Amino acid sequence: MVDTVEEKYRHLEATIKEHMPGADLERIRAAYEFARKAHGPQLRKDGSEFITHPLSAAEIIVEIGLDEDSVCAALLHDCVEDTEATSEDIEKNFGKDVATIVDGVTKLTRVTYTSAEDEQMDNLRKMLFAMAQDIRVILIKLADRLHNVRTLQFQKPEKQREIALETMEIYAPIAHRLGMQKIKWDLEDLSIRYLDPVACDEIIEGLRQRHIEDEAFLESVKKKLTDRFKENNISCQVTGRVKHLYSIYRKMFGQNKSLSEVLDLHAFRVIVDDIADCYNVLGHIHELYRPIPGYFKDYIGTPKPNNYQSLHTNVIGSEGVPFEVQIRTWEMHQTAEYGIAAHWKYKEGKGKKEADEEKFAWVRRLLESQQDSDAQEFMQSLKTDMFSDEVFVFTPRGDVVNLPAGSTPIDFAYSIHSEVGNRMTGALVNGRMVPYTHMLGNGDIVSVLTSKTAKGPSRDWLEIIKSPEARSKIRQWFKKEKREENVIHGKLSFESELRHAKIALADVMEPSILKKVLNRTSFGSADEMYAAIGYGGITATKVVNRVREELRAVAKNKQAVDPVDEVVTRAVTRKKAPQGVIVEGLDNCLVKFAKCCSPIPGDPLVGFITRGFGVSVHRKDCPNYLKSHAMEEDSEKGRWVSVTWADTGTSLYSTTIDVHVHDRTGLVVDVASVLNAMSIRMTSFNARPVVNTGGTLITIVAELRSRDELVTAMAKIMNVQGVTDVRRADG
Repeated sequence: MVDTVEEKYRHLEATIKEHMPGADLERIRAAYEFARKAHGPQLRKDGSEFITHPLSAAEIIVEIGLDEDSVCAALLHDCVEDTEATSEDIEKNFGKDVATIVDGVTKLTRVTYTSAEDEQMDNLRKMLFAMAQDIRVILIKLADRLHNVRTLQFQKPEKQREIALETMEIYAPIAHRLGMQKIKWDLEDLSIRYLDPVACDEIIEGLRQRHIEDEAFLESVKKKLTDRFKENNISCQVTGRVKHLYSIYRKMFGQNKSLSEVLDLHAFRVIVDDIADCYNVLGHIHELYRPIPGYFKDYIGTPKPNNYQSLHTNVIGSEGVPFEVQIRTWEMHQTAEYGIAAHWKYKEGKGKKEADEEKFAWVRRLLESQQDSDAQEFMQSLKTDMFSDEVFVFTPRGDVVNLPAGSTPIDFAYSIHSEVGNRMTGALVNGRMVPYTHMLGNGDIVSVLTSKTAKGPSRDWLEIIKSPEARSKIRQWFKKEKREENVIHGKLSFESELRHAKIALADVMEPSILKKVLNRTSFGSADEMYAAIGYGGITATKVVNRVREELRAVAKNKQAVDPVDEVVTRAVTRKKAPQGVIVEGLDNCLVKFAKCCSPIPGDPLVGFITRGFGVSVHRKDCPNYLKSHAMEEDSEKGRWVSVTWADTGTSLYSTTIDVHVHDRTGLVVDVASVLNAMSIRMTSFNARPVVNTGGTLITIVAELRSRDELVTAMAKIMNVQGVTDVRRADG
């Protein structure tokens, strides 16, 4: 038992001598002295000096095999955050690398947030960027978290649950993704005790009662395996254990079983010298015990993305008790226990930098796939990419591709290359044509059909795919190729969200408010913001939340009660003009919409004062209006008046669309389906051949709410195969 701080440091020194014989102990001692002095009288919840925490984190760092800079950084990791020490002080005394690592760890926590969700998201994003800069940052953060959960008993119950839950949802999966199984198991086993203490006590008591029986079984199997391998001159180490607490917990409460019903409680590990012996050992085990069909996994031939390699097999012993055996080499064992640290580039030296960079390529891919996502999307994508189960499929050449569980051929196509996904027209799985929604399974052989004339991805694909990488690439395509359509989609989504929040568009478009909203969301113009909403770079909900905050700030400055209530009141009391338009200089006049151009909300307007029939409202690009203004002597020119749209609400307006097509079977149905999917009512739908072109003209009369809705509909119709042109009829 280490009682004093100095004794704890001497224990760290002994561990360093064992694991890092070439380390500069004077430099590490200097880092310890610097940290102890900086933290001064600070105490932890258990009453011990604060320096005991950095010492414990440093010891974990030594055990997983990192370098001297990492040990110094672990000792100093809380200095910038919790003391008067600065990054400059650390760089001056211990070098730039140590200062950079400490700064990376500090940035994960030293920031103010408006909500817990934003805090968690920003911390995770910073963590990923820090990982991309220097993987040692996240390794020290894991060591920091591991010691914190080891001392959770000194926290208040609410804090215990909060830290334990975050550890289970974030840090344990990150350790898993980095291949650090030993730390992952410790984090899970320690955290679940605080999240479900009653269930854990039940498991621990159950294991205590059957301890003697389990030990006897483990010893008998171990002896049988050891004797067999010795007879066949196979050099190896055999160990056996009861599975980890959280592993048992998942089986019991995930599958609603009692402890006695959990059959595979026991696991054995055989560590050998080379890969050939792995398969040799597997053969002997299957001779001694009956393998359970469907439970053999070869992670040597197909390693996991975190570089984990082992053979896994489940067998049934002579007593009828099933158990698992993992077979691996010593090098594979180091990777399985310490993950990324076992292959760590700073330890291996510059000569292997390129090979090591490939091992961390998933971190860069993960970062790239999150560049345009907001908080909610980031969290969802991160959990899918980093924390979900995986499926392994093959290319026609036999290359292995790993994807999130539930992935489709679209995910596969984009994992090969952006252009493969963008030009995709279909997919074969195991030689059979499948729909885009087909869920891929382990071992499937997937072939993607492409065409240079493909029109690119569909927005519907975003609802089908599972991988953040595919989602990011599809959004990038829409961002680049469909800006006008994105602006329209984004504007519609934004205005819909405003209506849901009961905020008037006019209040948002107030220049001072709009400027602040654009600044807060980092956009240069409203169209940029609409485009980002349209391709999924930011959600309309997030932008409207920023709008709400700005309106509240304005109201607070004016000492108003509630800006949202004020906006709602103004919206209710705002006068709605008859038939949705306001005629300059005329009140309560008869208004009719001209059939020659069929204006709808969003079109620039002009009105013509008729003789006895009120004002006829035209679009400003109407041929009749343009013809009148082109004739200088037109005696009727002075009868054109200014007309503007008022609050049209949910009113519908009729307009005509001309669709030029090369006819094919099913084309008319496809065009009509586009409008049906948008819930647009068609009052007329006619098709006739066009003699001089050999094509067909489809004329549609439809009822719409706005010009934006019309432009969206026209853009979607244009994407239908066989359509050559889409225009509004102009009389």
